[in-house]
Amino acid sequence: MNQPLNYRNTSFITSAPDIRHLPQDAGVEIAFAGRSNAGKSSALNRLTDQKGLARTSKTPGRTQLINMFEVIGGCNLIDLPGYGFAQVPLELKLKWQKALGEYLQRRECLQGLVVLMDIRHPMKDLDQQMINWAIESSLPVLVLLTKADKLKSGARKAQVLKIREMSKEFGGNVQVEAFSSLKGIGVDQVRRKLDEWYAPELERQRVLAADDSDVFNLPSAE
Repeated sequence: MNQPLNYRNTSFITSAPDIRHLPQDAGVEIAFAGRSNAGKSSALNRLTDQKGLARTSKTPGRTQLINMFEVIGGCNLIDLPGYGFAQVPLELKLKWQKALGEYLQRRECLQGLVVLMDIRHPMKDLDQQMINWAIESSLPVLVLLTKADKLKSGARKAQVLKIREMSKEFGGNVQVEAFSSLKGIGVDQVRRKLDEWYAPELERQRVLAADDSDVFNLPSAE
């Protein structure tokens, strides 16, 4: 069994306007998506214990590119452009939507989607559209109800149970958890889920390394 990954070692690789400008479609990618005010960048920074890994802004919609981060070789995190709330021209919104759609439907190394939504305002139309896109592509989904510290414990638990019940209607692999970048709620659960999604790639690398080792240790001919 693979050891848990150290997400503190995550580093920035590149930003791209669309999938054609991303590096080779290989390894495993886990994408983070959410409305522009859902706290996506803050979540990535908290998960990696790096304050400045993903840029945060008081102006929702600042993330206009597909940002790629490497956790370890072959295991990447993807920060997708925020959607919905951004005060930007319609033409730009449509461009972002096209880039999101292409990435979700055509990026073969994408193995999981994390959809973040404010626990106080969950499951907006675009949130549900993102989940449906993932289900149609046979991708597992982790829904993070962010800013969970804004609700008291009882209200938080009730909201999580409500969204878990709603998520059954999608008919796919959808897990729902409360999350708070400020208080650290849900961080360990997210890391465990990411470890689970990355595990097949890490096992593949381990087998390849073992095979290479066997080649270099072949018995010499007498």
